[in-house]
Amino acid sequence: MKLSKIHCFCLIALVAPAAAVAATGPEIARWEKQAKGITIIRDDWGIAHISGKTDADAVFGMLYTQCEDDFNRVESNYLTYLGRTAEAEGESKIYQDLRMKLYIDPADLQAKFKQSPAWLQKLMVAFADGANYYLYKHPGVKPKVIQHFEPWMALSFTEGSIGGDVERINLNQLEAFYGKNAMALLRPEPDPLKIEPSGSNGMAVAPSNTLNKHPLLLINPHTSFFFRSELQVTSAEGLNAYGAVTWGQFFIYQGFNDKAGWMHTSSGVDAVDEYLETVSQKNGKWFYKFGNEERPVTEVKITVPYKTASGMARKTFTAYKTQHGPVIRETDGKWVAFRMMFEPIKALEQSYLRTKARNYEAYRKTMELKANSSNNTIYADADGTIAYFHGNYVPRRDTKFDWTKPVDGSDPATEYKGLLNVDELVQLKNPRSGWLYNANNWPWSAAGADSPKKENYPAYMEMGRESARGLHAIKVLEGKKDFTIETLRAAAYDSYLTWFDKPLPALVKAWETLPSGDPVKKKLAEPVALLKGWNQRWAVDSVATAVAVYWATDLQRATAGGGRRGGAGMNPEDAPPAQLLQTLSSALDKLTADFGKWNTPWGDINRFQRLTGDIVHPFADSGESIPVGFTSAVWGSLASFGARAYPGTKKWYGTSGNSFVAVVEFGERVKAIAVTAGGESGHPGEKHFNDQASRYATGNLREVYFYPDQLKGHVERQYQPGN
Repeated sequence: MKLSKIHCFCLIALVAPAAAVAATGPEIARWEKQAKGITIIRDDWGIAHISGKTDADAVFGMLYTQCEDDFNRVESNYLTYLGRTAEAEGESKIYQDLRMKLYIDPADLQAKFKQSPAWLQKLMVAFADGANYYLYKHPGVKPKVIQHFEPWMALSFTEGSIGGDVERINLNQLEAFYGKNAMALLRPEPDPLKIEPSGSNGMAVAPSNTLNKHPLLLINPHTSFFFRSELQVTSAEGLNAYGAVTWGQFFIYQGFNDKAGWMHTSSGVDAVDEYLETVSQKNGKWFYKFGNEERPVTEVKITVPYKTASGMARKTFTAYKTQHGPVIRETDGKWVAFRMMFEPIKALEQSYLRTKARNYEAYRKTMELKANSSNNTIYADADGTIAYFHGNYVPRRDTKFDWTKPVDGSDPATEYKGLLNVDELVQLKNPRSGWLYNANNWPWSAAGADSPKKENYPAYMEMGRESARGLHAIKVLEGKKDFTIETLRAAAYDSYLTWFDKPLPALVKAWETLPSGDPVKKKLAEPVALLKGWNQRWAVDSVATAVAVYWATDLQRATAGGGRRGGAGMNPEDAPPAQLLQTLSSALDKLTADFGKWNTPWGDINRFQRLTGDIVHPFADSGESIPVGFTSAVWGSLASFGARAYPGTKKWYGTSGNSFVAVVEFGERVKAIAVTAGGESGHPGEKHFNDQASRYATGNLREVYFYPDQLKGHVERQYQPGN
C-alpha cells in the first residue's frame, strides 16, 4: 500500500488566541472557603508542607504551591499530555501533539471523569481549583495556552515518569505516514550515544543488614533536572506523604509516608507492541484483515492547532485505528498499529492510593489495578518488609512470537490473553540476601544469589540486560551487614566506575605490546601510566577521570557500542589494539584543544549550572557553575550526571541524572535525608532557586522535616493559599 493512498486533510485556518477564562463569583467563593482550611508551611529550603482536613484540601494546596514554585513547568506538562504544545511553540510540534491526540480526546476524558469514583472526582476538582485559584490570585502570571484548568485534565497525565509509553512512537515515521512526507524518514534520529541512560536507582536493605535493625530505602530517580517538585502533603483523612511529585500532578510519585516507602525505576518489561495490519480499500473505506474477517478501520478526524507569526492555524488529519490501536506508520505495504495501556482512571487511582498504603498488603492491593505500565517498584516499610515488583501491567502473550518485533495483526494468535496476575510477575519479598535493588537493568541480579531466575519467566518479561550500574550496585550491597542512613547514602555516591574493569586492562596491554621506539608509545606513555595507576574512582580533582571518560566516549563511538543502558554486551575491550590506542590519542587531542592541556581535572570540565528557569537551559562557559565529580551512568556511576558540551561551550554541563535523592529509615519514627537538584523554586533570583546546588554536587543530603517537631526552628513562612 503506497503512502499516497492515505487520506490526510491539511486545513489551515486562522483562529483567535484563547482568551482568559474569567473566574465566576461562585467559583471564587468556593476557592476562598476551601483555602481557609489549608495550611502551607515553607521550610528553610523552600519546601512546602501542606495540610488540610481532607485529601481534597491537601491536593488543592499541593497544586497551588507547585504553581507558586514553577507554573511554567506545570503548564508545560499539561501542554505535552493534552497534545497542545504546538499552540505555544509552533509548527515544529504538530506531530508531537498528533501523537498524543491519537489517545487523548477531551470529550473522552470528560466522560471518564464522570465514570470515576466519587473520591477521585473530588481530588480532580481540587487539582483544577488549586491551579485556577493560583491564576486568579496572580493575574500577572500569563499562561502560554491553558487559561483555566479543568478537573478531567488530570486524567491525561496519570503516571509520573519522564516520557510515557506513547513516546516510543517515532515522530519522523508518524509524519511520513500522516503528513505524506517521506523526507521525514531521512532526518537523523537522536544519537543513542548522547542519550543519558534513563530511569533510576532504587535500593532496599532489610533490618538484618542494618545497624539499627530498621529497613532502609534509597530513592534516586534519574530524570531531566527540575522535573519534579519536593513536598509533603497531609490530611485528617490519613494522607501523610513526602517526596518527589511531577509538576502538575497530585500524588507523590517517588517517596514515603510514616510507615512505607516506594521507588520506581524504568522497566524492561515489554508493555507495548506493534501489529502489522493487512489493509485494503473498498468504496472509499479502509478495512484490515483479522482471521477470515475484513474489519473496518476506524477513522477519526484530529485537529492540531499551532502557533504562527500571524496568529493561530490548524492542521486536520484523518487518523486510523484498528482493534490493536492507532496506526502510526507503514512498512513493506503493511500499516503498523501501536498497542499500549490506556487506563487513565485506574492509573490515577493506583498512583494516588499507593501513597496512603502503610504496609505490604495494602501496597500490593494497589498493584492489583495493574495500571503502572512502565515501572518497577522497590518497596520498604516499618514492619521490616522489603520488596521488589518487576513491572505491573504485563499482557499475557503467546510465546511462540518474537514480541520485540511487529507481529502479524491478522493472526488471532497474536491477541493478548488478558494480563499477568501480580503473583506471576518477577518479584521479591524479603530475600535471604537482606537487600535488593534495581538500576534499570534486568532483574536476574536484583538480590544477588537470591535473585529471580530468568528461565522461570517468559521472554517478554524483560527485554534489557545487565548494566555497568547494576554491577556496581551489587558491589556496594553484597556482604554488608551494618548499613545506616549515612552508609547507604555513601553507597549511592560510591565513586567506582565498573565500565572500565575490562577495557582499561585491554588498553594498557595494547600500549605495552607496542615496540619501544613507536611514536604512539611515546605520546601515550604518560596518560597510560596515569590510567594504569588509577583506582577507577571519579573525583573533581582527578585527571584520570577526565582522560578515561573522554577516551571511553570515543571508544564507544568507534566500536558502535553502548546505547541507553550501557554495560555488558558492548565488549569495548575486544576492539583491535590499534583502535584502543587511537581513540585514546584522539581523546587527548580533544582535551588539549578544548582546555589547553590534556591533563585537565575532571571537575574543571564536568559542571552544574543553573542560570535561568528555562526548560531548555542556555549554558555558557562565562556563567557561574560548580564542579561535579560523578559521571554519566554509562560508566557505572550510581550517582548519575548526564553532561556534555553545548554550542559555544567547552565545558560539559549536566541536564539529567540524579534529580531527587533520598535515603529513608523506617522505625518507630521515619527518618530521612534528601536533596533536590538546584533548588525548589523555578524563579531566578529567589533564595531557593539554586540553594541546594552545592549539596547536590557533593552528595551532602540535608535532613527531611517530616514531623511537626522537626519543623520547629525551620519555618520560613506559614500561610494559606491566596494569602
